[in-house]
This record gives sequence, structure tokens and C-alpha cells, in this order.
Amino acid sequence: MTRFLTRRLVAMIVLLIVISFVTFSLFQLGPADPAAAACGQECTPQRIAEARVALGMDKPFLTQYVDYMSGLVGSRHVGAPGSQALCSWPCLGKSFQTNEDVTAIIGRALPYTLSVASGAIVLWSVVGVGLGLLAALRKGRFTDKLVVGAASVGVSLPIPVTGLLLLLFFVSTLHLLPFTTNAITSPFGDAGPGGWFLNYLLPWVALAVLFSAQYIRVTRSNMLETLGEDFMRTARSKGLSRASIVFKHGARAGITPVVTMLGLDIGTLLGGAVLTEQIFSVPGVGFTAVHAAQSGDLPVTMAITMMAAFFIIVANVLVDAAYAVIDPRVRVA
Repeated sequence: MTRFLTRRLVAMIVLLIVISFVTFSLFQLGPADPAAAACGQECTPQRIAEARVALGMDKPFLTQYVDYMSGLVGSRHVGAPGSQALCSWPCLGKSFQTNEDVTAIIGRALPYTLSVASGAIVLWSVVGVGLGLLAALRKGRFTDKLVVGAASVGVSLPIPVTGLLLLLFFVSTLHLLPFTTNAITSPFGDAGPGGWFLNYLLPWVALAVLFSAQYIRVTRSNMLETLGEDFMRTARSKGLSRASIVFKHGARAGITPVVTMLGLDIGTLLGGAVLTEQIFSVPGVGFTAVHAAQSGDLPVTMAITMMAAFFIIVANVLVDAAYAVIDPRVRVA
């Protein structure tokens, strides 16, 4: 296990460096000029040149990249020569638009994304795996057909459609739930647990409709395959109870692919639920990433891209390690 984690840690560092280099290169090769965007609409060529110096964009590409990456291992100075400020570690730079520390921007947006992700993950995992197991145990019956039919409808509904329908029905028509989220200054927000729950209920449901449908289909197909395995027939021949056969022996082997999906989905969601946050006006990481990309704010976009990659890579490592615990047939070398 130690060798495995060491190899994955080295691979993670290399992959993050590659991702950062590609993202940095795309901004350099793109048609937009971040210096012009930071300067504003009424900007002369002279002011644009001054903005490029202040942002460090007058330096060679590799020098800019090395300067940025040095902030991940120690503090660095940012700003124009003569008026530079010390950026403490971890230094992700300052926003081209607001001159605010990128760490502060992400720190303000991340609680929103965590609130969206936490409830949605619990909801779609319980519903998706639970209904998938139920459908597998009721194969060919009305319950199975109903669950599979609902999953087929759910998987075909994209987040924009589901989100807008939920807003139309529960907010605009029935006026049962709020439209926008409250500012989060604590784990449950200013309105307390009840207000936090109501604020994020619709984003949770919108994500759960799509993701739980996928989990239902995968769980059902894998459980049906697992129930026909030799070790399951052996367990039945020993006279074990149905609950022990299904949950102790069958479910552990049958949900292994679900664990893979869950790990990747968690990593992706923590990196920013872009469409969901846009539709429900949640100022999370995905919402921030969209606005940063539109305005050419390189430091913010770089930081969010690397954070999303980090979450996905770590989720992959945790999934591989969890295999050995969930399924005895799998060993991590």
C-alpha cells in the first residue's frame, strides 16, 4: 500500500504540473489580452502596456510560468516593479480584475460548492444505490420496470432542463422555496440549518435526478451479474439468510463500479458544479470559474483548474485504495 500511494503521489504531482502548463499556455496563445481586460474599456495603448508590466505579462512565457508555480512552494512578490507586495504561501496570485488574493476568492466560493456537493452526493448515492438494489432483487417485476423506466427518463434530462423546471414549479409557481442562496458565513449559513437546507434543496434534487439515474442502472446491472456468481450460489447453499447473502456478500462485490463512479463524481463536483451553480445563482467555484474565464482572469482560472484536477486525482487514489476494503478479491500492489 505504501509503494502504491507513493507512486500515485508522484504521478499526481507530475499530472498537476502538466495541467498547469497546458492551462497557462492556452491563455498565452488565446486571442484575448488579459492586460486589456484588466485595464478597462477606456484604455489607451500606454495604459495597456503599463498593465502588462504590473501583471508581469511583459516577461517571457517560461519566466511567467515559473514565477507562478513558485508560489505553490513558497511566498513570492507580485505587482509592478517598485510597488511589489509579498504574497504569502500558498500564493496563487492576485485577480487581474479585482487585485484580490486568489486564495481569498476561492476560500469565499468553496463553502458554496461544498454545500451543493455534500447534500447532492448523499441524496443521489442513497437513492441511486438503493433503487438499483431494489430493481435487481425484483428483476422482471413491476417494481423493476418502474425503477428502470424512471432511471431512463432521469438520465436523459440535463441539468438545465431539470433545474429550470424545478425553479418554475417550486419557486415561481408555488412559492415554496427561495431562489437564491444566502451568504455563507458558517457551515449552515446565516439562516441556520433549516434555511441552509431550503436554500440548497433544489440544487441537490437537480443533481440527484441526473446522477441517481446513472447509479440505478449501474448498480442494477452489476448486482444482477454478481447474484449469478459461484460464490453467491455457495452462500445460498450454506443456508445463509437472504439479507446476509445480498448485503454482506453480494453488495460488497456489486457496488465496486459504483465506488469508482462516486469517487470521480465527487472530485468533479468539488471542482465546481458549473451548470448547477449558474442556474441556481450559487456563487461557488464553478460560478467563479465561468466569470474568470469570460474576463480573462488567468490567476483565478489557473487556481480553479488545478484545484479541480487535484480533487479528481485524489478521488481516484482513494477509490483504488477503497477497492481492497470493499472487495476482498482486489488487492492494491
